Amino acid sequence: MTYKTIDGKLFKEMIIGGAKNLANNKALIDSLNVFPVPDGDTGTNMSMTLTTAIGEVKKVESNSLEDVATAVQKGALKGARGNSGVILSQIMKGICEVIKEKDAFAPKDFSQALKRGTEIAYSAVSKPKEGTILTVIR
Repeated sequence: MTYKTIDGKLFKEMIIGGAKNLANNKALIDSLNVFPVPDGDTGTNMSMTLTTAIGEVKKVESNSLEDVATAVQKGALKGARGNSGVILSQIMKGICEVIKEKDAFAPKDFSQALKRGTEIAYSAVSKPKEGTILTVIR
């Protein structure tokens, strides 16, 4: 199936699927975490952050992109764990700010959403370090 745009229903499915994929690979991501501190919990913290976001998403009865994006944004912020979780919540905030104004979004819109997520994430960190999740989103 080919999609030209992503509506609220599909975005909800994408977020849930992405969170499951992250949860399934959190140990691998933990093992990659060596910078700036080799604490080995990046995957775990990001997974916990998205788990809370998914809890909020599953409460949304509509397929409105605004409702789903608002739930993702709220849940990620409430569930943010560790530095990587806080940064991920800020990335999600920026993405959701852009897409929730639409009925559906296209690749160009998603590109703008990723850019906004990057801006918010970088601004949330007092001394951004390259080689972290910030570099990945940029």
